[in-house]
Amino acid sequence: MNLKQIGLMLGLLVSIQIQAQYSAYDWEDRDTWMKTTSLLAKAGVEIGDSVADIGCHEGYLSMHLARKVSTSGRVYSVDVRDDRLATLRRNANDRGFTNIVTILGDYDDPKLPDNTLDHVFVIDTYHEIRAHKKVLGHIRKALKKGGGLMVMEKLKKKVRGKSREDQVDAHSLSMGYVRKELELAGFEIVDQINDHGLWEREADKQMWVLFAIKP
Repeated sequence: MNLKQIGLMLGLLVSIQIQAQYSAYDWEDRDTWMKTTSLLAKAGVEIGDSVADIGCHEGYLSMHLARKVSTSGRVYSVDVRDDRLATLRRNANDRGFTNIVTILGDYDDPKLPDNTLDHVFVIDTYHEIRAHKKVLGHIRKALKKGGGLMVMEKLKKKVRGKSREDQVDAHSLSMGYVRKELELAGFEIVDQINDHGLWEREADKQMWVLFAIKP
């Protein structure tokens, strides 16, 4: 086999791997360890709601939300990478969802419509948001009065009790830091889950969840 043939074969394998990564079958396990159905029920998402998925990646949560809010609702899927949004649009099309709007956001602005949303979800993404004060301000502006914000993160054992900077560098964050930041941004914490299980079932990555509202 010559180098050109090897290159074509590798390209095909990568293509197959990417397609499989974004299939519904490969998301089924995440449904279990993330307890997605119970999270959406606890957040209070209903048919007809307008919701946002910030840091949507290829659309795992967005697909769940699109099904939950049904055709009378709307999902705003936000990411800073257009390639991820393109994949999300293909996933939505394959699954027949027409109620998803993709938004190419900035690192300090998710570009959500004002006073429109019933719920905003930030799943395993908050630790990536360096301009969290600005982003929280935009989220608060986008939510209706009484609208909900759910933040889910993982805290790795190796950075437990360390500074915010150390935790973020490890792609992790503790509930304490986020709770204070939400309150300073004008949100009211209404519930929390201290131990939501293990992210991807990895023993050093404990999930936690915060539920807040715009008063």
